Parts: sequence; structure tokens; C-alpha cells
Amino acid sequence: MNREFRVLRAGARWQDLRLYKKSDALYQFTVVFCRRFLPTYGDRTVDQMIQAARSGKQNIVEGSEDGKTSTEMELKLINVARASISELREDYKDFLTAHNLPVWQSAHPRFQGLQEFTKQHNEWSDYEKPAETWSQEEMANIGLTLCYQMDAMINRYLNKLEKTFVEEGGIKERMHKARTGYRTEQDEELKRLKEENTDLRQRLSSQQAAYQDLRERALTAYNKQKQRIEELEKMIESYRGDRGL
Repeated sequence: MNREFRVLRAGARWQDLRLYKKSDALYQFTVVFCRRFLPTYGDRTVDQMIQAARSGKQNIVEGSEDGKTSTEMELKLINVARASISELREDYKDFLTAHNLPVWQSAHPRFQGLQEFTKQHNEWSDYEKPAETWSQEEMANIGLTLCYQMDAMINRYLNKLEKTFVEEGGIKERMHKARTGYRTEQDEELKRLKEENTDLRQRLSSQQAAYQDLRERALTAYNKQKQRIEELEKMIESYRGDRGL
């Protein structure tokens, strides 16, 4: 049978997740934003924004790795990532407010273009060059939009993980399932081998009976032939005696 009983949960590599790629782009974007538009020293906002962006990215990585053994832990860490991105989103909002810059909402002429661009681009390489030339208004609104999109993506991912947890359970459930499955497989193999053994014994017995019957018929034929040979030899001997040969 050789059925596979998994204990470690199979999942996508975090490097391939769109969620991770966008979180990495947001982190790199935030580093550039802080370098260009916030003071190098004396402003805790810089550290807070960079750490929040980094936490969002790193907790996705750690959660994905831990998720191989614990869906529960992955849920917790991905939720930490969501909280970090929410914190970063507020920092971008505060920056726009503090600098009297507009938040690009649906009525803003550049809102639709911004939405389409950020939805279609998840790699940092898509932002790297223009990030050095965009204005602070553009950068803050792009960062804010990326945070909103990250939040939506994380919520969808959390819903997917919750469904997986309900359907597959955690590590204990998978270990129990693997052990139970393995034992069941061994029981089924033992049953199959016993049935095959019984069938072989029956076939062997049948073949032995057939062989015995064939042996007896051959022996009977042999004895008949031997008897006939003896009779013929006697007749010939008698015939020669009568003829004086």
C-alpha cells in the first residue's frame, strides 16, 4: 500500500508567497521613506516604522516555518504580522497629517492609478528606482496603500489557515492520524497476507490431490503395461518351446 501519513503540514514556501513578497517590498520601501523624509537622529518614529515593517515581514517568515508543525503558532505569528502592519499604517497616516498632506482617497485623481500599480506590483524591484524620486506625499500614500493591501491579504491568509486548522487539526491530530493510519495499514497488510496464505494452501492442496490422482493413474498404466509385457514374454517363450527353438 505504502500510503503516506504526514505529520509535518505541507505548505507553500514562504519565499513564494505573494504575501511575503509584498511585505518585503513594504519593508524596503519604509527604510527608504525614513531615510529620505525623517530625521536621522532624535526621532523615534524612524525606529518604530522600520521595526513595524520588519516585524510584519519576519513574522510571516517565522509563522510559515512554524506552520509545518503548528498551525496554531502560525496563526498567532501571522496575526502579529497583521498588528505590526496596522501600526505602520497609522505611522504613515500620522506623517501625512503632521505635514498637512492629503490622503489619496477614492475621489483623488491619482487614487485609481495608485491602487492598480500597488496591486500589480509585489516585488521591491518594482519600487526601488522610483522610490528615490517620488515626493513625500507620493511615498506616504503609497506606503499607506501597501499597508491596507497587506492587511487585506493577511486577513485572507488567516481565514485560509483557520479553515486548514479546522479540517486538518494541529500537530497532535496529525500525529494521531499518522499513527492510526500506520497501524491500520499494518492490520490490512496482515489480513491480506493471511488471506493469500489460505488461498495458497488451498491451491497447493488441490494441486497435490491432482498430482496424486495423476500418479495413481500413471502407476496403474505402468502396471498394466508391465503385466502385458510379462504375458507376451511368456507366450513367446511357450511358442518357442513348442517349436523346439
